[in-house]
Amino acid sequence: MVTKRDIQPAEPPVYDDEWWASILADEPDRPHLVSPSARDPYLAKTLNKDWETARNLYHQDQIVSLRVTGYNRGGLLVEGNGLYGFVPFSHLVGMTGQMDARQREKELAAYQGRTLRLKVIECVPEDGRIVFSERAAQVEAGKRVELFRSLQVGQRIWGEVTNITDFGVFVDLGGVEGLIHISELSWGRVVHPGQIVRLNQRIEVQVLEVLPERCRVALSLKRLQANPWEEIERRFAVNQIVPAEITTIVSYGAFARLDSGLEGLIHASEIPASPGQGPRDVLKEGQKVQTRILHIDAKNQRLGLSLRLEG
Repeated sequence: MVTKRDIQPAEPPVYDDEWWASILADEPDRPHLVSPSARDPYLAKTLNKDWETARNLYHQDQIVSLRVTGYNRGGLLVEGNGLYGFVPFSHLVGMTGQMDARQREKELAAYQGRTLRLKVIECVPEDGRIVFSERAAQVEAGKRVELFRSLQVGQRIWGEVTNITDFGVFVDLGGVEGLIHISELSWGRVVHPGQIVRLNQRIEVQVLEVLPERCRVALSLKRLQANPWEEIERRFAVNQIVPAEITTIVSYGAFARLDSGLEGLIHASEIPASPGQGPRDVLKEGQKVQTRILHIDAKNQRLGLSLRLEG
């Protein structure tokens, strides 16, 4: 049976400060920086002496040049002119999420000592936090302010995929990067965002949330399409035979996606197999199969399937 954890929620995730901080850091032990001073960019309250300059850079969307003095897996530590802050790896022009930890560390280490042109994308004096972006600095000064004035919740807008990570997809909207959380990529289950989009792809998205004061835009791809769970009981019935494609094989069965985009679980007990065989011995990802619908639970977004076509 499909459980709630196997199906992506219909409601948008909560984009609170704790959640976003984990995205920016991408590192559970983020204070441990590879830096002579071993400074923590998230505890820079005593280091930043010129918060007025930092605020002006942020509000006026100006570009500043800072030197890289350290790094961790989450990104770079930068400083200069009395400013100290952090550049998440997803905001570096030369970085993508499609590299292993060792490769990422090697790439980040190569930035040591370099001077980068950056924009402030988050300035929170009370928390002692300044976050910078090299990607944002690729467009002219003032563009972010102009874009945030035009963005509205529910708006459909085109952008370019700049980074793909395990937790979602970053999209350049023309001066501001928004995030499509993995739960907002598809109405079906998504194992990895790379299954849905590719780097540099132009895609249309819907704006879910706009936080200009934190330079954050939450986006959705799936909400451009009607929620198939709302029509499932009208389109399908128990014992109906429907074509599907195997998307993921697990120890207890396999997930299969219908043509409508809905995904259900074929429990191991519903997969014909010889004694001693498991789901991976019988099926392979991408395989086209005929399935029988065992049960439909639209309210909880659960769909049970079987490879046994006769009930």
